[in-house]
Amino acid sequence: MSAKPYNVVADLVSLIDLYWDDPVAFAEDMLDFDPDDWQRAAMMDLAQHPRVSIRSGQGVGKTAFEASIVIWFLCCRPNPKVVCTAPTRQQLHDVLWAEIAKWLERSKVKNLLKWTKTKIYMTGYEERWFATARTATKPENMQGFHEDHMLFVVDEASGVADPIMEAILGTLSGEDNKLLLCGNPTRTSGVFFDSHNRDRSRYKTHKVDSRESKRTSRDNIQMLIDKYGPESDVVRVRVYGEFPKAEADAFIALELAELAAGANVIPTGDTLHLGVDVARFGDDETVIAPRIGMKVFDLRCHSKQDTMVTAGWVVATGREMLKTFPQLRSVEIKVDDSGVGGGVTDRLNEVIREEGLFDWRVIPVNNGSRPTDDEAEHYENRGTEAWAAVRDVLQDNFSKHLQGEAVSVELPNDERLITQLTQRKFRMTSKGKIALERKEDMKKRGLDSPDRADAVVLSFVTERKMQYTNIRPTGW
Repeated sequence: MSAKPYNVVADLVSLIDLYWDDPVAFAEDMLDFDPDDWQRAAMMDLAQHPRVSIRSGQGVGKTAFEASIVIWFLCCRPNPKVVCTAPTRQQLHDVLWAEIAKWLERSKVKNLLKWTKTKIYMTGYEERWFATARTATKPENMQGFHEDHMLFVVDEASGVADPIMEAILGTLSGEDNKLLLCGNPTRTSGVFFDSHNRDRSRYKTHKVDSRESKRTSRDNIQMLIDKYGPESDVVRVRVYGEFPKAEADAFIALELAELAAGANVIPTGDTLHLGVDVARFGDDETVIAPRIGMKVFDLRCHSKQDTMVTAGWVVATGREMLKTFPQLRSVEIKVDDSGVGGGVTDRLNEVIREEGLFDWRVIPVNNGSRPTDDEAEHYENRGTEAWAAVRDVLQDNFSKHLQGEAVSVELPNDERLITQLTQRKFRMTSKGKIALERKEDMKKRGLDSPDRADAVVLSFVTERKMQYTNIRPTGW
C-alpha cells in the first residue's frame, strides 16, 4: 500500500481503526445518516455476527440501511469484496445500487470510492477492493468470490431462489464473511423464511413493523388496512413485516411466540413453576424452565447427565429462584415423567423428603397418556393438550395486543426456543383428534428435538381434578 498516494492510505487506516466494529458511528459521522432504533440495532448485530436477517413492512428505510452498510464495509475493511444482489435487475440497479450512489455522493468518503453502474471500488485498488452488483438469476453469478473480508447483501431476499441462496451460503467460508438478508416476508418457504424460523438460531433476526417507523405514511398504512383488512396477508406482509399466515399444519404461529419473546412482564404470585424436560439421547438437552406468574425466565440447559445430577440442577434452580424472589412460598416441579424422566421424578421426591422441603411438590407428566377428561375428545394425548394450553395463552396475549392492551406473557428471547415452539406441526387423527408431530419426525425434517419448548410447556401444566401430592398420580 506504500506505493499508493499517502492521503488515501492515511484516510483508510484512520477509517478502519475508528469504525471497524461501529457502523452506527460511521453512518452518523461519514454519511450524515441518522439511523432509526432498528437500524442501529441491526448495524451493530452485523458488526458482531456473521449473519443478520431483517423482515419488514414497506417504507421503513431498508434500502438506505443497506446502502450505509455497503459503504461502511468498503471503507472499514482491508481489501474487501461486497456482493449486492436482488431478484430483479430493476430492484438491484434502479433501487439499491442507485441508493448507494446517492449516499456516497453526499458522504465524506466520496473521494475514496469510485461508483460505476456495476461496480464501486477503492481508488487505486480496483481489482481487489470493491463492491459489485449481481442479479440473482443463476447460482454461478454468486460463485467465485473469496476474500478474508466479504459481505453479501441480499435485497428482497424472499424472492431469491434457494439454489442461488445455497450458492451464497457456500461461498461464505472466511472468518470475516458476513451475510445480510433483507426484504418483505412474502413466502413461507426458502432460506429467508428459514432464517426467521427453523434456522433462526444461526442468525440475528429483526422484524420491522411499518406502523412503528417514522419514515412511513400513516395514511397509506390505514388505506391498506381499510382495503384489505387488518389480518389479511397483504397487510401482514406490507405493514406488519409478518410472513403470510402460518402453514395449516403449524401448531403455534411465529408471531405469537415472537410477541411474548419481546415482552417485559412483572412476575406475580407466590409459586415458582419449574418445567423439566429430561434429555433422552444424542444431542438432546435437559432443560429447566422457571416460571413465576406469566413470566418465563431464562432457560437452564444442560448436556445429558444421570438422574442424580439432573435432580441436583432442578433443586439448585429452585433454591436460587427462592433466594432471588422472597415473595415465593412454594415450588411446583413438572417433570416429563416418561422414559428417563421417571428416575428424575423419583429422586426429586426423595430429596424433598430428606431435606424437609414441605412446600415443594413434584408433578409427573406423561405426555403420551390420556388427556384430562375435559379435553379427551379434542386431543390425542396429554402432551398435545399441554401444548394447546400454551398456544391458547399466547393467542389470547396476541389478541389483547391487537386491541391495544398491554402484553401479559413473557418468554425468554431464545432463538432455539422460538424455533422449536413454532416449527412443530400437527395432524388430525382418524378419530378427529389433534395430535402433535412426533419428535422423531421433527428430526427427520432436520429440526432439533423440541426440548426447550417442551420445558416451557411443562412449566404451564396445571393439575386438574387432583390434589397436590408428592406421590406420583396415576393417569398422567
